[in-house]
Amino acid sequence: MFLFPRKHRQVLGVDITPSSIKLIELTLSGGQYTVDAYAAEPTPQNSMNEKAIVDADAVGEAISRAVRRAGVRTKEVAVAISGDAAITKVIQMPRNLNDSDLEAQVEMQADQYIPFPMDEVSYDFEVLGASEKDSESMDVLLVASRSENVDQRRAAIAAAGLNTRIVDVEAFALENACKLMTHQMPDGGIDRSVAVVDFGASTTTFSVLRNLKVVYTRDFAFGGQQLTEEIMRTYGLSLEEAGRAKKEGGLPANYQTEVLDPFIDDMTQQISRSLQFYLASGSGREQPEKILICGGCANIPGAADVVQSRIGVEAEKGDPLGQMKVSSRARAQAVQRDATALLTACGLALRSFD
Repeated sequence: MFLFPRKHRQVLGVDITPSSIKLIELTLSGGQYTVDAYAAEPTPQNSMNEKAIVDADAVGEAISRAVRRAGVRTKEVAVAISGDAAITKVIQMPRNLNDSDLEAQVEMQADQYIPFPMDEVSYDFEVLGASEKDSESMDVLLVASRSENVDQRRAAIAAAGLNTRIVDVEAFALENACKLMTHQMPDGGIDRSVAVVDFGASTTTFSVLRNLKVVYTRDFAFGGQQLTEEIMRTYGLSLEEAGRAKKEGGLPANYQTEVLDPFIDDMTQQISRSLQFYLASGSGREQPEKILICGGCANIPGAADVVQSRIGVEAEKGDPLGQMKVSSRARAQAVQRDATALLTACGLALRSFD
């Protein structure tokens, strides 16, 4: 698994979810990022079972359509597996090991930390630095996953005629992308705690960052699909019609009070519950100083204001693209519309600059 590539190379960030496939290409010049290309496609029906790809060819065709629409230049791709499909462990190794000896030592010890036969596993590692536990040791991050999780992604990318350069983990990609929102964080996030809530279609990720590093993360079953389904039930629409109406409007006058307000209440309760889980998860936990709301649900008018008033913590719509330029071929309107849902894709694309 190419989780920690040793050489810089431009990569296309491709975020594959059960509802959509989003890809983005970033460039960096003079210290400023530019969205060079962007496109999104619906994920083909029945091509994924939760977060597992079951029809790589269908997903690959959707990626290929997005690539053509975006007009991307690179064939190299970074994708991510879900956090629940990955095993991460910080282990200690002697500080005096050279690269080849370190690789051999990690390989020898990896099976102590991975609860699967090693021939069924893809893994990689990265040196984090000197260990606080032992002055003669260094901390090494070990990341592993069942090979089938990696192979599913690589097969879909290959079906699109692209090459998988990096297989990341969604939690790492999210952390990477959060540095794009430092302009929205108190003191740029330094020595501060900030919560980031990324609402997907069916799954939401709640994370707390301290010094721009994720110190807590929790996934829970909630997302924009529930609002779509409620629109279906209330107004007798098909799934496609409900999804279009949710984005474009045109619903009856009682939509706000009968459907949208209760959904925002549910959003707020989910965030409040996640905060309580975080505060109870260890000693020294403090209430985050700000909540950044991302994902499709972040675009609901007034949602951040309701969260702020009910929870008592400053809340704002997170915008990872807020400090970026957008190239003429990237279709600025689409980029701005989807910006809040591009955390994972941006985090993956940023691997170009590691």
